[in-house]
Amino acid sequence: MSNLTAIFGSSAEKSQDSEKLMDLYWNRAELKKEFAGMRKEQFRLQDKVKRQEGATARLQQKLDYLEDLLIDPQQAHNVVVYFQFRGMAMQSERKLAKFAEQLKQQREQKEHDSFLGDWNDKLLEEASQVKLQILEKRDQVQQLEDQLQAERRRLTGMSAFVRFFRGRSLTRLLDDLATQIETAQQEEQTLKEDVKTIKNRQPPGSQGLDIATKRSINLMILAFAQHLYVHFANDDLVDLIKETGEKSVGAIAYGSKYECEQLLTRMQKCNEKFEQNTDFADTLQKRALLLGERAKFHQNTDAVPDSESVRALFRIGDDGLIRESDVNMLGDNYWGIGKVLSR
Repeated sequence: MSNLTAIFGSSAEKSQDSEKLMDLYWNRAELKKEFAGMRKEQFRLQDKVKRQEGATARLQQKLDYLEDLLIDPQQAHNVVVYFQFRGMAMQSERKLAKFAEQLKQQREQKEHDSFLGDWNDKLLEEASQVKLQILEKRDQVQQLEDQLQAERRRLTGMSAFVRFFRGRSLTRLLDDLATQIETAQQEEQTLKEDVKTIKNRQPPGSQGLDIATKRSINLMILAFAQHLYVHFANDDLVDLIKETGEKSVGAIAYGSKYECEQLLTRMQKCNEKFEQNTDFADTLQKRALLLGERAKFHQNTDAVPDSESVRALFRIGDDGLIRESDVNMLGDNYWGIGKVLSR
């Protein structure tokens, strides 16, 4: 037997060898899995590096191209004008975004204040109803205490003979009255705790703006976008400003050095006039009302109108005269309006 064991090994040794082989197999499988994950991550990082290198190369090409333009005396002044127009476009986008954000915050604050007012009114009404119940409970306690005192006096005034026959029933009545008083007092205390709970109740979080309010906000944003358009259109600059968002530097020729200088002067004066013109709130309201009369929505849940329904541009003169022209502010995404509308 010992010879067979020496030749074939014991069953315990075979079991240990089998377990070691299984461990090696699973370890090898885990290592292959980790290696595959590392290779996948390596490929991902390599692809990311290539994309970054491509973006860097494209940026360098743009810089080289811009440098060539600036070196060329015939092109340098056109580059300056181009980026000045780009700056006006970006400034207009910031103005529209700021106006939209302030308008949203104002409406949200107004809605929140109104909601809190209604909430507090409901709390006061609820607390008042509970306080009335407290007063009723106090009246009940007072009546029970008066009855208890009267029955006690009645018991005290009875003769021994009468007390012998009626004393037990009267005593039970006194005990019942005392129990009712205690119960009523406990109920009164519970009602007082209810009043405290009501007063300490916190209002729910912001409910957000409803569709009607969002639509009103969007019409005002459209009105302000038209205000920007009209201002620049009066100086024949609006198309030149928008063009910089559609064409790259060097693709637009503004003319000679003198013509470019004239454009820069017009831009400066236009910006100064805009900053000086601050009394246009009534005009915005009128323009928003006119847009609201035209606005159509695909669904009842949509806050943004169909662009075709609000493509009319309204110029409102100081005399109240209204002139209408065909400009699709929303469809052509003037001043990046699509990013600031309430959804």
